[in-house]
Amino acid sequence: VSVPEVTSAHIAGSVLLLVVNQKVYIYDYEANSWNASIGIEHPVSHISGDNCCYSRHPFCVDISNSVFAYLHGDQISQTTIYVSNSRGYEFQKFAYERQAELVGSLGGVFYFYSLSQAGLLLIDQGKAMFSYSEHPLNRSLGLPFDYNGTLDILITPGQKGMLILWFERSLLVSGNAGQFVDTVHVNEEPYVLYSSVSEASITIHSIAANQNELAVLTQENNLYYGSLGILPSHLVKFSGQNIWSQEAALMFNDVGRLEILTPLPDAKFPAFDFQKCPLNIQAILMDPKLHVDLCKVELLQGEFDNKMYIIDMNSNLELTALMISRPGTSPVPLAMVSNPHSLGLQVIIYEDGYTYDGNTKHRLNISLRQQHHWGTADPNFTSSIKRPTVSTITLDVANKEVSCVDLKPLTALISVGCEQGKKIVIQNEISACHNGILDPVGLQDNYSYVIEKEAYDPNFQGQMSHEDLVVYYRYEKLGCPHLVYYNTPWRPVVELWREGKFQEVTTAEFVLLEVNGLFTYTYSLTARTALCRSQPQNWTTVMDSAGNTKPFPWDRENYVSCHDLNDDAPLKWPDVPYQILGGPTANKVIFEQRNGIYIFFLSIVDPYYSYCHLETTFSVYVYGALPLSIIPKTVTVIPLIMAILLSVWLAHMVPKLLHTKKGLRLKEFWVSLCRRCRRLCTFSRGRR
Repeated sequence: VSVPEVTSAHIAGSVLLLVVNQKVYIYDYEANSWNASIGIEHPVSHISGDNCCYSRHPFCVDISNSVFAYLHGDQISQTTIYVSNSRGYEFQKFAYERQAELVGSLGGVFYFYSLSQAGLLLIDQGKAMFSYSEHPLNRSLGLPFDYNGTLDILITPGQKGMLILWFERSLLVSGNAGQFVDTVHVNEEPYVLYSSVSEASITIHSIAANQNELAVLTQENNLYYGSLGILPSHLVKFSGQNIWSQEAALMFNDVGRLEILTPLPDAKFPAFDFQKCPLNIQAILMDPKLHVDLCKVELLQGEFDNKMYIIDMNSNLELTALMISRPGTSPVPLAMVSNPHSLGLQVIIYEDGYTYDGNTKHRLNISLRQQHHWGTADPNFTSSIKRPTVSTITLDVANKEVSCVDLKPLTALISVGCEQGKKIVIQNEISACHNGILDPVGLQDNYSYVIEKEAYDPNFQGQMSHEDLVVYYRYEKLGCPHLVYYNTPWRPVVELWREGKFQEVTTAEFVLLEVNGLFTYTYSLTARTALCRSQPQNWTTVMDSAGNTKPFPWDRENYVSCHDLNDDAPLKWPDVPYQILGGPTANKVIFEQRNGIYIFFLSIVDPYYSYCHLETTFSVYVYGALPLSIIPKTVTVIPLIMAILLSVWLAHMVPKLLHTKKGLRLKEFWVSLCRRCRRLCTFSRGRR
């Protein structure tokens, strides 16, 4: 570009994103390569994102990959927002519900993982407030706060929902992702407290923050420090030093370890060296001139700190922590979740003995589970239980002093979602191989079988095909088929396993589909007998609505129970087969008169069983069906009926004829014939 102007920057994993002249560019500092983002069709001025450092879990990686791009100050109802899930390499338009109804200009777009919500900052007539994308926060806006200048917004690390909003004459902080924003108080001198940065006549040059600390460098050549606990402290002014310059920047290397970096240009070389000024915050706070109180707590520890956990549907998590207080003090431990709409907690604290110095040890037991399952929250407060969410759990001391630098809060990331390692297995106690019907050696030797064209439809519409289908059996994936008698209603037994261990036999609702299009089976229940209150889904309707997203698209995300009233799908056809098995019904599969192998795809569709997409493929062998007759039924049935009618007529008419003149003659004839036969037999035996 001719005259480059950088208006925003963000680090996403191993790449640095820069907005230069209203376009997004990517610099991969590991590969030393530059790229221009694609997909952005309108001017943008800012980018925003977050980074997850808890683990290499796929969810944590996805946080770092997500980036927003937008034009700051544009009318929010008309602006175009872009989102990328590839660290900024490719963007697409972001659809925000009710965006056209919002009034004001755009001050920022963020994804608050602490709440599992996207948030927009609205600016209107000197006030600002946040709007949220998901229930229940989308029903209203956050509390308004004064907006007197263009605020930079920093999302602190850790996904705790801590925001820092600042410009030269203002410093604001929010501990709950913008729902409530407050000013930061400044302790300029001992026992002199100002309610805001502007009241203290401070001009901010730059700031730095980690999960628990905040540092501010001012143009007046002063450094301020504060903690970002559950209750953020006021800023403490450190003694003045000659540390400020126009190029100076702050950076936390570790807890209580701050560096002031100043680039030093080299007239003969394009690279920069940096002058580093390291500061030990804990040592500075011990200066008696600052009049900072000693920390009330000697120890706060828990094994869950800086770890990531997963809570699946109907699961819970138990955590423990230990706190040791100084003698004569009364610290107040406080556990908080960042997303109480999704994650609920219960804490029990008790005395657990004494140290060698006589200090009391306090043990905390923290129980976590989905807010829905505690049974105490109003439905208007909880988020949708069908949607995976995220929250952090933080244990801190509510009334701790700013001197508790090394006593950082204990924080863990909780993903309310799919537990890794879960899978479903179909119980196969009686297989076709164990009964000698099929040979396992033959199944492994490139075994194939033929499906008649009258029995399958490759489009899964129940229509006959035009030619037979040859199927090669994949023994390494399917094993020996389960043995099923054709005339017995059947339902597979589905087992849940996790990390190689059996968990339970699931009773959740699931669906089946023969993967090659076989339609020679039906179901024992209809929509009427399954007691449906609305029209049930079936594979045809689900495939039509899903399009070509994936081969078998019926899963927990698009399943709709017919046992709930649904005005959009009234019960018009009560006699159609009910294709959902498990759950509250006793529905089963009924096979038609056909022997052979069926390969089924099975998907758990119950949205309240697990956040995982639990799917599997298995095979069954149907036996016991007699071959269908090649002679048409009419050819055998009509003569049989005529023979029966003739027999009935003869049984009725013969007794009547015997009492007539003709009948007596006929009777005498048969008697005479019998006598002659008897004589002939006697004569024949005499000659022998």
